Amino acid sequence: MVKKYEWSLLILRVVLGITFLVHGIAKFQMGLGNVAGWFESIGILGFLGYAVAFIELLGGIALILGVGTRIFSALLVIVLLGAIFTAKLSVGFMGAETAGYELDVALLAIAAVLLISGSRLLSLDNKIFATEKEIN
Repeated sequence: MVKKYEWSLLILRVVLGITFLVHGIAKFQMGLGNVAGWFESIGILGFLGYAVAFIELLGGIALILGVGTRIFSALLVIVLLGAIFTAKLSVGFMGAETAGYELDVALLAIAAVLLISGSRLLSLDNKIFATEKEIN
């Protein structure tokens, strides 16, 4: 019998996955060179722009499919902490002219929950790594 919290974790995993898939696609559409340039303009090593774009894109896909949920959640926690402390903190929680870091904090909380708890309901990880007890 599937417990309610498992459905809750599934919802969080898929929503976080879709959010980061869209963010990753947007970075690829604007051009990774442009993303790297923007990172450099705010004092971050440009190559990290490439890393973040790939983490967001691949992490989004992986979370939607339920592959490596804890690993990708951990990577997204790092990305979100980086975004908050390098690009958003100075703008404030709500921001004035641009968005603040309120969405980043919410996404960080979701990623942290998935890092701690995982999410195996309707996941490929569950299909691939399920034990005999979990199958029955």
